[in-house]
Amino acid sequence: MLVATATASTTPNPDAMKFSLDTALPAMFNVTDADAAADQPFAAAVFAAGGVAAVFGVNDFVTVTRQAGADWEPIIKAVHEAAAAHL
Repeated sequence: MLVATATASTTPNPDAMKFSLDTALPAMFNVTDADAAADQPFAAAVFAAGGVAAVFGVNDFVTVTRQAGADWEPIIKAVHEAAAAHL
């Protein structure tokens, strides 16, 4: 079984990071709070890291927006783990 991976890259917005995926998402999603992520396992796993304001995914990439001042390290780790577990 292949495990999906995500490659992080910065964006012009310091509070947003793009993650290119090596697989296509089954459907587009735009989740703006943890409660709304309940039916989207990938987004729920990213929100569980804390400090996440939004998770948007389409085609073969995901953009994560953090809450101002949140640390990127746990969010990046959560995206990698969510990709491996849910994509």
